[in-house]
Amino acid sequence: MTHDQNFKNLVLDYPRQALAFFAPDEAQDIYDNATIVPIRQEQLKERLGDRFRELDVPLLVEWPDGRREALLFVVEEETEPRRFSIHRLAHYCLDLAELLQTDRVVPVVIFLHGGKAQRTLELGGDRHCYLNFHYLFQVLEQLPVDSFLESDNIVARLNLPNMRYPPEQRVDIYASAMQGLMKLEQDPEKRLKYIDFVDIYCVLDDNERTHYQNKYPEEAKAMSTFAERFIDQGMQQGMQQGEAQLLLHQLQHKFGALPDQTRTRIESADSETLLEWSMRILTAATIDEVIH
Repeated sequence: MTHDQNFKNLVLDYPRQALAFFAPDEAQDIYDNATIVPIRQEQLKERLGDRFRELDVPLLVEWPDGRREALLFVVEEETEPRRFSIHRLAHYCLDLAELLQTDRVVPVVIFLHGGKAQRTLELGGDRHCYLNFHYLFQVLEQLPVDSFLESDNIVARLNLPNMRYPPEQRVDIYASAMQGLMKLEQDPEKRLKYIDFVDIYCVLDDNERTHYQNKYPEEAKAMSTFAERFIDQGMQQGMQQGEAQLLLHQLQHKFGALPDQTRTRIESADSETLLEWSMRILTAATIDEVIH
């Protein structure tokens, strides 16, 4: 399972909420007028044949009044702490600092599971330390779920299944995560996307899913109806787009280049109209005879 891609999407879709949840001490000074944007990862290579060092999500925070220098957050997800390399993270942060000509860099690591991971890196000799590097981190499975059950931070609510709770509470945790998603996200595409996120990290067996439907019938029905309706709409829209493209190809083959106005009418037409026009093309002598 590509946990890093799941969390990369989560951070990119909700950067402000992600920083507030994963790096609260630094994020408390990020006000509403600040902009948060992902930056392109074009780190320097040591050799031309080398691969770029690339972690999950560098986010640049900028204040419009210019009174505060931009702040770079380097966010990485690591499922197992034993696989984490502090040397790689430090090297990556130094690369970005050099590339962006800044020393305002905040490294943040998200661990799904607990375990031993090197927290600090000190380089030096017998007399002095010449490099002291550490990072912010969150170990999700060690967070007490009760502290976030009613959170208005969507990133926290979606991660409820990854927190610490007794197994017998799994259905309630699933319900709270879904309730948070429906309350805090109005975009239907993102809702559908993060229904999958909750399902991935809170795997209900058949008995638990039945228990959820019985204990939370309104929420279960609403989620099921929403998902079915949105998927049906997507399939219908996809079919309509396919029909429009087919008609455009047929018209181009018969009449040559098409005016922009004709393209716009075809791409915005409903399926019934497209079917009628596609039948006319067999006998029509001009474009106007097809779409009049």
